[in-house]
Amino acid sequence: MGFDRYVVGLDVGSTKIAIAIAKVSDESLDVITIATVPSAGIRKGVVIDMDAASASIRECIKKAQEEAGINIKEVYVAIAGGHISSIKSSGAVGIADGVVKQKDIDKVLDTAQTVYVSLDKEVLHIIPEEYVVDGETEIMKPLGMRGIRLEANVQIVTGSINAVQNLLKCCEMAGLDVVEIVLDPLVSSMVVLKEDEKEYGVILVDIGAGNTKVAYFKNNNFLGTSIVDVGGNQITNDLAVGLRIPVVEAERLKKAYGMRTLTDGNDDEEIELIGTNRVEKTVSRSLITDIAKPRCEEIIGLIKAEIQKLTATVAVPCGIVLTGGISLLLGLDSMVEELLNVPVRCGGPDRLEITDRMKNPSYATVVGLLYYARRELEQSGSLESLPGSFFAIKRWFYGIFGVFFKTKTR
Repeated sequence: MGFDRYVVGLDVGSTKIAIAIAKVSDESLDVITIATVPSAGIRKGVVIDMDAASASIRECIKKAQEEAGINIKEVYVAIAGGHISSIKSSGAVGIADGVVKQKDIDKVLDTAQTVYVSLDKEVLHIIPEEYVVDGETEIMKPLGMRGIRLEANVQIVTGSINAVQNLLKCCEMAGLDVVEIVLDPLVSSMVVLKEDEKEYGVILVDIGAGNTKVAYFKNNNFLGTSIVDVGGNQITNDLAVGLRIPVVEAERLKKAYGMRTLTDGNDDEEIELIGTNRVEKTVSRSLITDIAKPRCEEIIGLIKAEIQKLTATVAVPCGIVLTGGISLLLGLDSMVEELLNVPVRCGGPDRLEITDRMKNPSYATVVGLLYYARRELEQSGSLESLPGSFFAIKRWFYGIFGVFFKTKTR
């Protein structure tokens, strides 16, 4: 390819803002830095205070620029939140010249997206599940095939217009041009899931501070997503209230002990902590677990319900892959496996080019954005900077699963 440039990913989360910078050279990707700062003005993945959110982004930009020694102007941004949903749709067209051309693929996807979308929603992605040529199913690349009738079964991902616009505005206020907004589970899957998992069937569960993202992949395709507004912050709040301690101390206990007493049996250990007014006290580890466990069970119950909606069964072939910061909660993976009766593993970014620090599951989204950006650049075949607006980007690009994505433009 012969290009040499930088790409930047921005993950705007409920508890942290993360920016990752990578240098793209030929077919390699060199992740230079990941900078994080506490977030403000964000709740459950949605902007609730424009000034506070943009200030947090600016702070993270400054930190990332100092660490990388470059100026940041353009970013790829991930989006999540309970307003995100996906629906199935299909379309069909006649193949004009008897051979499938790009114009036929464009036309059938245009036809497939002619479904009702409420006025407060915006189409973010149209992702083909499969193409069908004259009744022949499970075709991923119909270009050049002979036939009379072309069909497409797709997933249409939508999000709140206001949530999208507010996120774009915050980036603009922070001095950034947004190249593209991308669904969070799509980019996470690029660096967390293994090829055989995506082929035979897997559920990706990204548990963040403010929400939990559930996405289904099979036959190397994205087959739907659901995002619920419950996450690790609820566990922290339960510990803070139940133990009468500051939120900061509750967060420390959550990370240090989690659900570990479920697996090691050491539940009588006395834990020292700092209560209100900086007064030290001790509690048993079993009490920490007793408070955290019901909330974890609630989250797992919600995950189960969403999996059933997406797949009609919990027993997906390759099981479940947990990622996101809360996947590090000690004993949570065992708890999910026991309650859902499926194989479970925890996964972070798994690429040779990144350091061990960057393989932390809490960085799955922001590292995934870098690999997504590289794919986009490779398929564009151009080294020139893309237009500094999400709404000016090219209509078509080659997607992460070897099929065409379609991004709505205005």
